[in-house]
Amino acid sequence: MVDLKLVFHDLVQLEIELWNAVDARLRAECDLQLTWYEVMQLLARRSECRIQDVAEEFGITVGGTSKVVDRVEAAGYCRRRANPNDRRSSLVELTPEGRRLVDKATKVFEAELVARIGSQLPEQELEAFAATLSALRAAGRGPDGG
Repeated sequence: MVDLKLVFHDLVQLEIELWNAVDARLRAECDLQLTWYEVMQLLARRSECRIQDVAEEFGITVGGTSKVVDRVEAAGYCRRRANPNDRRSSLVELTPEGRRLVDKATKVFEAELVARIGSQLPEQELEAFAATLSALRAAGRGPDGG
């Protein structure tokens, strides 16, 4: 019988080790922390993004998200603009400098993932692992998606 406590421990440790390795490489090669990269990468993918959207994407509070965006904005990598559909919120978008940085950081991010995950298992095993993770996450969210 599989020891689920050990599976849990291994998953958590893998996530921590992977996060720390990717974060260290982004800091060394791009002077960018992984938390900022994650937000910037989302902004690069979505043309109209509110603080609320970022918070929902990462499952964190609006207040915490706003603080991260404030720091990314202070560094010159994103800006807020008025939301034409809702005067109570603003839209956040990357600046040209932010877009250049996220493009560079994406190459570093992907290279580290290949080194730490992609080169460790055959493609078929990676596909099965990805499907298993997806199924476990979906089951954890339940039928209502939450």
